[in-house]
Amino acid sequence: MTERLPFVALVTCFDDDETLNYGATRRQVRRQVAAGNAILCLGTNGDFTALTFEEKVRLAAEVVEEAAGKVKVFANVGTPSTHETILLARAVEKAGVDGLAVITPYFIGCTQEGLFNHFSRVADAVTVPTYLYDIPARTQNHIEPETCARLADHPNILGIKDSGGAKESLDAYLAIANGRDDFDVFSGPDSLVYYALSKGAKGSISGLGNVMPEVLNAIVKGFESGDLAAAEKAQERFTALRVDLYALGYPPAMVKRALYLSDSSVGASRQPALLPTPELDAKIRAILEKHLIAA
Repeated sequence: MTERLPFVALVTCFDDDETLNYGATRRQVRRQVAAGNAILCLGTNGDFTALTFEEKVRLAAEVVEEAAGKVKVFANVGTPSTHETILLARAVEKAGVDGLAVITPYFIGCTQEGLFNHFSRVADAVTVPTYLYDIPARTQNHIEPETCARLADHPNILGIKDSGGAKESLDAYLAIANGRDDFDVFSGPDSLVYYALSKGAKGSISGLGNVMPEVLNAIVKGFESGDLAAAEKAQERFTALRVDLYALGYPPAMVKRALYLSDSSVGASRQPALLPTPELDAKIRAILEKHLIAA
């Protein structure tokens, strides 16, 4: 297996008037590059559902430019429609990303054959490596392992980001990947980074890495170097923060607010996302202090 990679599902930064703050987002790119983490932009933690088509294309280009080839950059281009997903994939491909993540369509209930057709058509439309992105809790559509195995035969579908949260589906995807050398699995749940690596995953794509970039990197790089004790210790710290922080509400909103309390330039999310309150901020600050993170 080639080098395992820690990816951060990068936050998208906004000004007080909810316009996209590209400068602040670039600073977050530099922060992750300094920690040694690769980047997925336009993902769930990047408020992709609140961005316009044009903003997504420009944001991908700015992230690629700021990363300057120092780390890999993927971008999520999934939308509810195959037609729009293809248009966005082609536009973002021109920005120079290293890979495209394609979240399952949402709002529209899909059959497995419908999902197979959707992902196949998107992968046919571009030349940059394409990765499936499964997060059924948010999209209500799940890529069954049998469908994943069929899609893995596509020459331009090189892996999957599993954000389902269940070891059963993760194990099923890993069984597919471990049976071939042209398909990788990236774990999404922050509590399963070490577990996924131990079962053969290529790496992790983490939202919590926005708050603890060095700890995410320590899990993956510790495992990569063979220092399993260090990797497990880092995972324990990562999981402990996850349990406390995510107990307060929608995980991406908690990640964004936790980061905001240490760097207000990231801004809030576009409405109707979380409306912060002094009471919630106090709880988040207490959690950050507990886990020795400056707020």
